[in-house]
Amino acid sequence: MKLSILYKEFFNSEKSGGIILVLVTVVSLLLANSAFSAEYTSFWSTQLAGYTISHWINDGLMAVFFLLIGLELEREIYLGELSSLKNAAFPFFAAIGGMVLPAALFTFFNFGTEFQNGTGIPTATDIAFAIGILALLGNKVPLSLKIFLTALAVIDDLGAIIIIAIFYSKSLSLINLSIALGIFAVLIILNRSKVYNIFPYILGGIAMWYFMHHSGIHATITGVLLAFAIPFTNGGKKSPSYQLQHALHKPVAFVILPLFAMANTGIIIGSDWAEGLAQSNSLGIMLGLAAGKPLGIILFSLLGVGLGFCVIPSDLKWKNILGVGFLGGIGFTMSIFITILAYDDQTIINNSKIAILLASLVAGVIGYTFLKLTLKETVIDQEEE
Repeated sequence: MKLSILYKEFFNSEKSGGIILVLVTVVSLLLANSAFSAEYTSFWSTQLAGYTISHWINDGLMAVFFLLIGLELEREIYLGELSSLKNAAFPFFAAIGGMVLPAALFTFFNFGTEFQNGTGIPTATDIAFAIGILALLGNKVPLSLKIFLTALAVIDDLGAIIIIAIFYSKSLSLINLSIALGIFAVLIILNRSKVYNIFPYILGGIAMWYFMHHSGIHATITGVLLAFAIPFTNGGKKSPSYQLQHALHKPVAFVILPLFAMANTGIIIGSDWAEGLAQSNSLGIMLGLAAGKPLGIILFSLLGVGLGFCVIPSDLKWKNILGVGFLGGIGFTMSIFITILAYDDQTIINNSKIAILLASLVAGVIGYTFLKLTLKETVIDQEEE
């Protein structure tokens, strides 16, 4: 099995991007709790053309991140792991379980409380961190496990996008929404008319973002819509989709996501931070990510195989799937993003972010350790055979 150039580029950029995210998060936390705390936190609240810098990052730059996710999802559907029902079924079942069980755990702790709007927080997986940690294990990781995690994370992100569109959009402005969808329809017509110049799509995407932003539906959804409007053709190097995806990898991994991390992890950790972890909101997030994710992934994978809907790759064992399940518990980017949409109270947001960071750390450490041991055992088993 050969990896495509784009897949290698995607995997490598996410691996490096994960390391960068760790570094900028540590720096952000240190600055927010240093003598420069006031200046650092107020910087992200600086007004720029009517909106704060953090708003431009969360609603503007993150739309570009979602555009890349959409392009990667499109490629997976046409040419990748999701291109056939048989190949897609296994990571699909895993991803569904990785969303349903964390959401159920969070709801168990928070139904009927002021925190219940955060149900979507523990359903997300951070692709950059998850793939970055898997890459630390080197050549011991089977290619099929890398592909499984990538497909799982892409499907997971699609689920998060749907959750955001349905549950975290404000009151609708039908006029603005109609204009945004009208622009999308025009872009689809351009696609069908074999217009392969990328600039009409970029200009249309910016206009669509503007009207979507004023429609009540979160503007980042524009990125996904634009991705599916851009011509894919045969998916080759001359494809507009391929060229744009290639161009976006490094800016997203090394500029947009680090900026998002710095703008949203400048958490002032007060003396009562531990008390915040005892709240039902934090418990739901931490258990959802660190326990609900791996359990949901392994249980639904077993269910899918047991019902005959899919098969586990022949070179993988269930212990490997469980290890990847823990990596799926690294929420970070998407979980923090949903937190910002779910709550208005800054104290609740900060407590949620701390819970996300701790749960992601625990899930990442367990996943890395578990995979290191099980993959080693797999190698020994193969040698004995």
